[in-house]
Amino acid sequence: MCDGSPVTDYRTLNRANWDERAPAHAASPDYAVERFAADPAYLSEVVRFDLPRLGDVTGLRGVHLQCHIGTDTVSLHRLGARMTGLDFSGVSLAQARALAERADAAVDFVEADVYDAPAVLGVGGFDLVYTGVGALCWLPDIRRWAGVVAALLRPGGRLFLREGHPMLWALDETHPDGLLVVEHPYFERPEPLVWEEPGTYVSTDATFRHNTTHEWNHGLGEVVTALLDAGLDLTMLQEHDSAPWDALPGRQTKDADGEWRLADRPWRLAQTYTLQARKR
Repeated sequence: MCDGSPVTDYRTLNRANWDERAPAHAASPDYAVERFAADPAYLSEVVRFDLPRLGDVTGLRGVHLQCHIGTDTVSLHRLGARMTGLDFSGVSLAQARALAERADAAVDFVEADVYDAPAVLGVGGFDLVYTGVGALCWLPDIRRWAGVVAALLRPGGRLFLREGHPMLWALDETHPDGLLVVEHPYFERPEPLVWEEPGTYVSTDATFRHNTTHEWNHGLGEVVTALLDAGLDLTMLQEHDSAPWDALPGRQTKDADGEWRLADRPWRLAQTYTLQARKR
């Protein structure tokens, strides 16, 4: 990682990274595409983790922002929601459409930047906005994102968000002494964090050329305040000591539900959080 200045269009840089990795993600056992095709009751581990908090979504018109290859989107469809998935990566959406076809899931997928979602999908038409783990770090302005959520929701509609905790994103996981060291910004900064990482977060033998990304952290208070100011009321905020991927390699153990947490005193670190809010 190195600090850097903003580029004219961070989206072009990040999209190239996601376009290249989407086929490898779809082929990796970590995304379980074959299980979706073979088992009509199968749900993604991310959605399954939050079932006690999600509640009944039957008949709700939902949109999954930054849906990637659509495993969470299809899972919400299987729970009874009428889902649309939105992502800025056309290659990711090609994989999502292929997954939906194999899973016999009637899901619409739309290619657009998340900030353009209200213009593309319309205003006030959704009962549910869903955003999954690892989405917000690609966005430079959390207040603008909160405005998008508010614009998409009908009055009384709700946001459901599970995201990586900003404390986790602020850590340096490569410290040579194995310490948990706060190295990166916790709060949103104008300039991005510029990462150069040749791999990806799933098991794969693929190699990649587009390895530079621009990312931003957003403090928990910044996320909550942005939503409140956009006209939503907070109805749930739960922090979790686990994440659905191995965020700190060499320090963690995986449970039967696919969640990773610190092997040594996991209560030291919040790794993800689940947030719900309802539009006034």
